[in-house]
Amino acid sequence: MQAKKRYLILLSAGASLILLFCFGGIQVPLSRRGPGRRDDHSLTGYHPGAPWRRLQGYLKVFSTWEKDHDFHEDISPRQKRDSNSGLFTGRRCRMESCFNFSLCERNGFKVYVYPQQKGEKLSESYQNILSSIEGSRFHTPDPAKACLFVLSLDTLDRDQLSPQYVHNLKAKIQSLPLWNEGRNHIIFNLYSGTWPDYTEDLGFDIGFAMLAKASISTENFRPNFDVSVPLFSKDHPRTGGERGFLKHNTIPPYRKYMLVFKGKRYLTGIGSDTRNALYHVHNSEDVVLLTTCKHGKDWQKHKDVRCDKDNVEYDKYDYREMLYNSTFCLVPRGRRLGSFRFLEALQAACVPVMLSNGWELPFSEIINWNTAAVIGDERLLLQIPSTVRSIHQDKILSLRQQTQFLWEAYFNSLEKIVLTTLEIIQDRVLLHASRSSLMWNSLPGGLFTLPQYSTNLGDFPFYYAKLGTKPYPKFTAIIHMVTPLVSQSQPVMKLLVAVAKSQYCAQVIVLWNSDKPLPAKHRWPVTSAPISVIEGESKVINSRFLPYNTIPTDAVLSLDEDTVLSTTEVDFAFTVWQSFPDRIVGYPARSHFWDSNKERWGYTSKWTNDYSMVLTGAAIYHKYYHYLYTTYLPASLRTMVDQMSNCEDILMNFLVSSVTKLPPVKVTQKKQYKETMMGQSSRASRWADPDHFAQRQTCMNKFANWFGTMPLIHSQMRMDPVLFKDQVSILRKKYRDIERL
Repeated sequence: MQAKKRYLILLSAGASLILLFCFGGIQVPLSRRGPGRRDDHSLTGYHPGAPWRRLQGYLKVFSTWEKDHDFHEDISPRQKRDSNSGLFTGRRCRMESCFNFSLCERNGFKVYVYPQQKGEKLSESYQNILSSIEGSRFHTPDPAKACLFVLSLDTLDRDQLSPQYVHNLKAKIQSLPLWNEGRNHIIFNLYSGTWPDYTEDLGFDIGFAMLAKASISTENFRPNFDVSVPLFSKDHPRTGGERGFLKHNTIPPYRKYMLVFKGKRYLTGIGSDTRNALYHVHNSEDVVLLTTCKHGKDWQKHKDVRCDKDNVEYDKYDYREMLYNSTFCLVPRGRRLGSFRFLEALQAACVPVMLSNGWELPFSEIINWNTAAVIGDERLLLQIPSTVRSIHQDKILSLRQQTQFLWEAYFNSLEKIVLTTLEIIQDRVLLHASRSSLMWNSLPGGLFTLPQYSTNLGDFPFYYAKLGTKPYPKFTAIIHMVTPLVSQSQPVMKLLVAVAKSQYCAQVIVLWNSDKPLPAKHRWPVTSAPISVIEGESKVINSRFLPYNTIPTDAVLSLDEDTVLSTTEVDFAFTVWQSFPDRIVGYPARSHFWDSNKERWGYTSKWTNDYSMVLTGAAIYHKYYHYLYTTYLPASLRTMVDQMSNCEDILMNFLVSSVTKLPPVKVTQKKQYKETMMGQSSRASRWADPDHFAQRQTCMNKFANWFGTMPLIHSQMRMDPVLFKDQVSILRKKYRDIERL
């Protein structure tokens, strides 16, 4: 009897607990955070769980909502887990646990692209991705030397309704002999899932592979392993890319519109909530938020009472006109978290206002998006107009400038998106030689500041102002010689003496590229600055730009053997360079132009009112450009230069202008053509070759083709000494000898 009572009591208690649980009396906390989610975004300043963190004083977060509350409560955690089961065999993957670093130890960071399989079609975008990798300095055709592997199977579009969808991808990938469960592989993806829920399932198990994915959620993003990339259209240029549209800084920085958006409105399904509510904020004046439901085959079947009115209003405005004339651009989520409008806003210098909860922003590992965008919260839509109005005009100008930098540094071409992805992974692999946040988030950007050269900011020509320092106050002269030394009266002997007499000269290096043996030591003049003679590597012209360890100074004075310069000219040029340490500063100037008849770029040495190049036969620049020239530029361009023994100076100008987005600086020079001067002084001079000028025309177009654009920039500025040509006593002038030349 007692036992029966105990069973009844236990049964009643159990039934009561079940009833309480079902009716909400007992709450079981469920973590919304994926395993291993990071708790610190200190590198980027962006935290998805802290809405509007950059503008903490502007908004009050609703206290009744959880910090990481999911916007779509109709999807249970189990459904999410099941829908993502194909993604996360390596859900907890990090570089330390799922990446084989030993493959990178012998040959460095090299990337292997699988050969394309017969019968496999590639989309144009994926073909461009592979071409960008194969044309980069990371590529290796030997899988035994590779650190990272890229599939030749198109994984960009995994929407089953898309014509670009590749079937049987799981079996095809599993059959690859180097797959190894995906270790040291990276998979590129733009679209995943399909209607109606658009999950992030790729339709196959990626194993331990890294994912370079657009529209990836913070829930599925594996920090320090995956890379979030931007969503780009099929028309996005492969190389080059357009510059940003901020031509000049207007003060105050306000435009015709304060906030704009124009796009589709989804009547049902995922992504519809935010866009359906935009009409509450639209005022037809400075806040213009337009939507249309006129899309899809059966839109009329689902249209609501607002559709017709919205469609009429939608057609009144031109999207491009709105984009270029607005201070802020709303970037709400669509069916997926990412949107084309993100890149469009960056290019237009329209500050993006992000409304896509849970989106891991592109390259969030390295980019501090708080300096270029407003990170919003979909739940606080009605507060957005007042929030953006409260941002000070100085901050708006700063945000707008940063959008232009980021667009041009990382996003304006598919090649830059791919290279940024690879550089991020390389920084993880070579952690001891990785870039700082300042390198990634300030000019010229991480793609041009190679940490293999140095991790010290002071060793680069770009950060002196930020560090409050100056370059080393002396230069190293490098004189390129191809003519045998037969007489003490040769121009090179006079040049040696004049350069070594400079108060700023630390050392003179004679680069011996002649086929004749090195002259005896006593043949060289005795000077106050030490002279060292080294033989050029393989006797090729590019050896003048090798990163020699014997260069102790920041500045390099590059000289041809038959250049005629005085000590005063050298001193003045170096003084000017100290104010422009990131540019080429020198004497012989040249220019480029577009020949509309031949539809090609042209090269001219005529004396005109502007110039775009300063030839390295008499120029000063930072020695870092030697390293960049040798390691960043492709072997194909350098080989072409060596074969012609020509155009190395043009290529260096292309490189420096591409890095700085600035023209070189010309200083005062005797009025004499370099080609004429050199043709008279040396019969063996390449300037006397009749094919020389035609070759340089060809080089201009070959180089522009590789860069994908014309990086050279015209300038009308020339630096003259103070009091130059002024009607005062010559004794009062510091660089008086320049006027006498």
